[in-house]
Amino acid sequence: MTKSTDQALKRRVEKARERSITWLSTLAAPGCPTGTYRSSAAHDTDLWPQMVLPGTYNALMLRALIGDLDGLAGAERGRLADWICGFRLANGTCRLSGMTDANVFKKPDLIETWTYIDFHLTNYALGALDAIGRLDDAPLDFAYPWLEPLYLEAWLARRDLRDPWQEGNNIVNLASFLLLMRDDDTRRAAAETALEILIAWHLRLVEPTTGFWGVGQLSDPIRLLHAMAGATHNYHLFYALDRPIPAFKSAVDYCLSREPAVVSACIDVDAVDILAHAHLRSDYRRDDISAWFRAFLPLLLDFQDADGGFSDELAGGVRRFDGWVGGYEEPQGISNTFAAWFRWIAIAMICEILWPGFYPWRFRRMIGIGYFKGGN
Repeated sequence: MTKSTDQALKRRVEKARERSITWLSTLAAPGCPTGTYRSSAAHDTDLWPQMVLPGTYNALMLRALIGDLDGLAGAERGRLADWICGFRLANGTCRLSGMTDANVFKKPDLIETWTYIDFHLTNYALGALDAIGRLDDAPLDFAYPWLEPLYLEAWLARRDLRDPWQEGNNIVNLASFLLLMRDDDTRRAAAETALEILIAWHLRLVEPTTGFWGVGQLSDPIRLLHAMAGATHNYHLFYALDRPIPAFKSAVDYCLSREPAVVSACIDVDAVDILAHAHLRSDYRRDDISAWFRAFLPLLLDFQDADGGFSDELAGGVRRFDGWVGGYEEPQGISNTFAAWFRWIAIAMICEILWPGFYPWRFRRMIGIGYFKGGN
């Protein structure tokens, strides 16, 4: 690829960034502190005021990533942090009002369902607080049971690797809390032990021919795809602890075997995340990764909506908040803060690999989607 083509791509990224910043300004949540956002233009905050939290944490981490938070004053950050913390229960878990036992589902076991939802909401709310410099001493009481080795091992034994994508989310969120607890002198040793138990579990159950976790990967392409999506999350623990990943070359081979194409905000960022970290960690197929990225970046930029945002996917139907099956929904195929943040993560990772230092991207520091080891 020529230097002039690279320059043209860089200009496209810069223009896309400006358009997304303008689009975000149209989503300010009425009646809420400066820095809060609706999830999309379809989000009616009178009917769904609680959904301003996901709209906001996605938007804040997007703004941090693309360098649009400098204008948020200290006092505004303080009020915004207080507002986010208003969703906390006493033990530090974040919850959305209106979510009840009757309208949530991730697994038949209700405790498992709530654990998934609580981990998800809390990890990303904490990420937003960190983005505005207000993480401080977040209460993590809800995660203390997992510091007990027997409790953690029993919980790991219940992971259902028929759904490795869901379990990858569970594990990366828990690991994120454990990594935060290493900063607590009274819990550092227990947190480090728990992290070693997590690593050992992964090493024991990895599929050696793919580098992923999950049953049935070798018999079904959809199961293999979902195993890849789950492993993206699991790998973050290895990156954070600087541990070698078994059969990681096979994971790279699989991602590169996929034709560069826009599928969904989640699937697209997962493949980019694996390949970008692989490029940083070894020399294996670096030229192929760069070529795959050069082919994929224009497609991501082409996918930007006319309003400057990004949609999840173009298929019909509705998009719901993860786990809230009887709650908020909006049309699929419209710009929303979740998809825009995920797609900008993919764009930023690609740019950082192709043109290191081209832009001062600010990736998420806590593990989970948006984290990029070595990208800050």
